[in-house]
Amino acid sequence: MRFSAATGMAGIMKYFFSKRLAVSILLLVLYYLSIASSETQQNRRKVELLYADVNTIIKDDITDSDIHHIVGNVRFRMDDNILTCDSAHYSPGEMQIKAFSRAHLIQGDTLDIFGDYMFYDGISEIAEAKGNVVLIDKDTRLYTDEIRYDVKNQIAYYNDRGRIENNENTLTSIIGIYYVDQSLFHFKDSVKVVNPDYVMTSDTMNYNTETETVFFTGPTEVHGDSLYMYCERGWYETIEKVSSIWQNAFIDNKKNTLRGDSIFYNDSLGFGQAFRNVVIEDTTNSMFVMGNYVEYIKNPEKMFATDSAVFLHVSKDDSLFIHGDTLRSITVPDSVNPFRLVKSYYNSRIFSNSLQAKCDSLVMSFQDTIVRLYYEPVIWADENQLTADSMALFIKNEQADRLELYRSAFVVSEIDTLRYNQIKGNNLTAYFRDNEIYKIDVTGNGESIYYLLDGEELAGLNKSKSGSIQIWVEAGQVTDVFEDQSPEGVIDPPDPIGQNEPRLAGFMWLETLRPRDKNDIFRKEPNIHLH
Repeated sequence: MRFSAATGMAGIMKYFFSKRLAVSILLLVLYYLSIASSETQQNRRKVELLYADVNTIIKDDITDSDIHHIVGNVRFRMDDNILTCDSAHYSPGEMQIKAFSRAHLIQGDTLDIFGDYMFYDGISEIAEAKGNVVLIDKDTRLYTDEIRYDVKNQIAYYNDRGRIENNENTLTSIIGIYYVDQSLFHFKDSVKVVNPDYVMTSDTMNYNTETETVFFTGPTEVHGDSLYMYCERGWYETIEKVSSIWQNAFIDNKKNTLRGDSIFYNDSLGFGQAFRNVVIEDTTNSMFVMGNYVEYIKNPEKMFATDSAVFLHVSKDDSLFIHGDTLRSITVPDSVNPFRLVKSYYNSRIFSNSLQAKCDSLVMSFQDTIVRLYYEPVIWADENQLTADSMALFIKNEQADRLELYRSAFVVSEIDTLRYNQIKGNNLTAYFRDNEIYKIDVTGNGESIYYLLDGEELAGLNKSKSGSIQIWVEAGQVTDVFEDQSPEGVIDPPDPIGQNEPRLAGFMWLETLRPRDKNDIFRKEPNIHLH
């Protein structure tokens, strides 16, 4: 190409720019053609017939494409996957295979799919197997009539019943999806897991074949020889027999039932933890342990509860509620008859309709049905308030039988807001009939102040001292007093104004501390020292 002077610099630049543009376009076209050619060659390599005894090519009249009718020891390669069968129809243009009789898809070193018939599409990389289908992945076998397998993403799907065998676990469902790379099954509709130790049923469930862990994602029941479990969310490790469940969680181990917002339980160790709104019920003995955190050990049976902890014993005519910052319940071995001990620590309270109490700590033994109260205990029974250094309440036939007060025993009952009957001594025993005190025995340094009544009117004031005192009570009122061992006493007329009513040393009226109902046992009180 020659340029004249008249062409000028602008003409020369325009010429070279147009030439460079044409070259660039040409190079770009060649680049995309090479990519398309490479992709075409790659797609062609996606399905490759490796071997067949007989390969007959037939022209399809409708599509004008070749169809290979292949018979005998058929073997295909699809990228890194192998497909074998007895016979097949192969369409290279569509990259489709229809495999007949003993179809077998091999992916990697561990996954095999068998079926009477299999269709494979090389473009979508989807395989569909039908008839006596078996999927094998390591220790897992899936049996079904029809399966769809995404070869590229390694996802298997069935929707007309399947059975999975994984070591000791057999799982069945209507619908199932298997994520091969995660070793994870997702089951839906009529899910059932059978194990030598239990049968598990659910509507929706996931299962990890590597860890043999079941994940609950819907209402689920577990039935075993020694365990029943229900929840709507959670998981269960079938090897270690460890579970964590929540959402209406419930466990029954044939000795106790356990409810809570969430529960962790190791069935192999017989150990459980429960959180929030926890209730353990001993169905045999009508006993409950409740709290917001509870631990449970099956053998030997132990329970630990805290955070609003309550022990409840239900009887025919009344129920006994025991609360403390911490509760422990243990079963004490015994060659004849093992028995339960319930221990309450710190800020303990008792409520029943017939009796209420508070103390720092207490122990209840079900061997002899005795409640022992320690450190500044107070018991209220009907109109009477009883205090001492420590106490023991004896229960017989599910009713209070007697109450023993040790050291610094003191009994107070209110006549009115100014006057109180008072009894004190070293030790004291109160006897109950129909859950009401009817007799009090005082031993050692006995003192008493009680008001004589004439109907509803005050008739006199009796003050006495004696080595021992026996007092008879009816409807909360003193009816008779018997004193021996050098008694001393006087009867004075009552003070009509009541300004100087007598008090024995150590007198306290603690009615404001008395639990009024089963919920009042949780009331927080300032530290009040009684001595």
